[in-house]
Amino acid sequence: MSNKSKTYAILGLGIFGSTIAKALSDYNYEIIAVDRDITCVDRIAEFVTNAVQADITDIEQLRSIGIQDCDVAVVATGSHLEDSIMAIMNLKELGVPYVLAKAKNKKFMQIFEKIGADRVIRPEKEMGERVAKQLISRNIVDLIDIDSEYSVVEIIAPESWVSKSLKNLNLRADYGINILGIRKKPGEHLSISPDAEYVIEQNDRLLVIADNAVFKKFDKNFNR
Repeated sequence: MSNKSKTYAILGLGIFGSTIAKALSDYNYEIIAVDRDITCVDRIAEFVTNAVQADITDIEQLRSIGIQDCDVAVVATGSHLEDSIMAIMNLKELGVPYVLAKAKNKKFMQIFEKIGADRVIRPEKEMGERVAKQLISRNIVDLIDIDSEYSVVEIIAPESWVSKSLKNLNLRADYGINILGIRKKPGEHLSISPDAEYVIEQNDRLLVIADNAVFKKFDKNFNR
């Protein structure tokens, strides 16, 4: 099934849930947004396909609004353990193929995984780690952890790389990284799979994928 045909359900419309709903709406996905609080429902209504006031712990209410037809569901009420547990169990019983849940701590995370959530995230922890990595190296513009082993990082080209071609830099052999793309300035189109003969220029932004262990070793070379 293509992404364009997927339907998403967002259960819980606090800051986290409503932010996901709004972001998905930018891509014209079909979104069902659910919350017990009508104020939250009204606030998100203009951005989603269907905004509904309902109790996410009540499987019959979820069934009545068509949650069983969704491809992905996000349980965004991570601070309310009982509500989140019931919501995850309801979603799995309704046959939703992929359930992502927000957890406020490690204990909640372990519980959600045990009852069937396909992925559990701790946004505050993950963002904190991401910001810390950005602070360590002034040249890091953005960073996304793919998993425990790899990260995709956007960096400003180190001075030592300027005026050298990608071929001569031999980054894969020397650093264990691959250049995925290059952009000349913030907001500019990303040029994917640059030619090996491309010569790095001052302030080029490089999108690279790197093994985290290798990244830590050569990160000091990112500092200008």
